[in-house]
Amino acid sequence: MQGMRDLMRGALGRSLRELPDEDRLAAAWPVACGSALAAHAQVMYLDAEGVLHVRVASAEWMQQFLHMRSALANDLGRIAGVRLAGIHFEEQRRSRYQEKR
Repeated sequence: MQGMRDLMRGALGRSLRELPDEDRLAAAWPVACGSALAAHAQVMYLDAEGVLHVRVASAEWMQQFLHMRSALANDLGRIAGVRLAGIHFEEQRRSRYQEKR
């Protein structure tokens, strides 16, 4: 299974070379952290200092992402072929409608 994952990461990295850095990072996101975990966060933007900003769905998921931050930044940068200074996670704000439920 790990061999297949490595093969997919390499193939994805090669296919993304022509895209802008932000698009490469967004495409590599589900490969780097797995599709189940990736579904609970959204890549927002890459700032001028090379920090990727990611919006996380909830506080519960925030803890999972924070524990993986360093490894995720390394894997994501390697897969996308983009130099990352780090990842900044921010929790998604709840709307008034969500808070009343």
